[in-house]
Amino acid sequence: MLTLRKAAERGHENHGWLDSHHTFSFADYYDPAHMGFRSLRVINEDRVLPGHGFGTHGHREMEIISYVLEGALRHDDSTGTGSVIRPGDVQRMSAGTGVRHSERNQSPNELVHFLQIWLLPSVLEVPPSYEQKSFAEVDKRGRLRAVATPDGRDGSVTIHADASLYAGLFDGDESAELSLASGRHAWVQVVRGRASVNGTKLETGDGAAISDEKSVRIEHASSAEVLVFELG
Repeated sequence: MLTLRKAAERGHENHGWLDSHHTFSFADYYDPAHMGFRSLRVINEDRVLPGHGFGTHGHREMEIISYVLEGALRHDDSTGTGSVIRPGDVQRMSAGTGVRHSERNQSPNELVHFLQIWLLPSVLEVPPSYEQKSFAEVDKRGRLRAVATPDGRDGSVTIHADASLYAGLFDGDESAELSLASGRHAWVQVVRGRASVNGTKLETGDGAAISDEKSVRIEHASSAEVLVFELG
């Protein structure tokens, strides 16, 4: 079964410096029918104007992934980590027992466009930690490449959640299939372009919850960048 979440149906807030679309309930956007899916709690598509960002604030007991589509995002946190996240990078921050952090667009003229993703942890009370890795386009071309997993397999970042995140780039005849074990689920997010997911057409910003299926099939794509979350 596939349940479609159209881009235009998402929550939307525009604060001037921040234009954000919420796939699930977040901050002032509340929809009891869309509180998350399995352990996936937040997918925010954020656009941050030059010279602006999220000031220092705290989190606990959450796995937070940043996935940049355009521009460069500056990250600093209370573990002493400082980095810049660019397209192709996947950053994982485990809030654990508590962490404070900030994200900022330091560019004087370029927009930052990124996805902010939250996953509920499967293990609590872990020390806060941070990890960032870069994944080349060629490694995602025409396939679903693991970028975040519980065991760090295939060079992915390691998350404390019952979830695995895959990223892929598809165009034309390129396709991929991800098997789902019995009792497993998936969320598919098309972040750019368009693609067919298990026979249903998805466009930029669309998402889909998948349950009681044997696999996730990505095909018939046009300039598509796709994220697939495999979930317990």
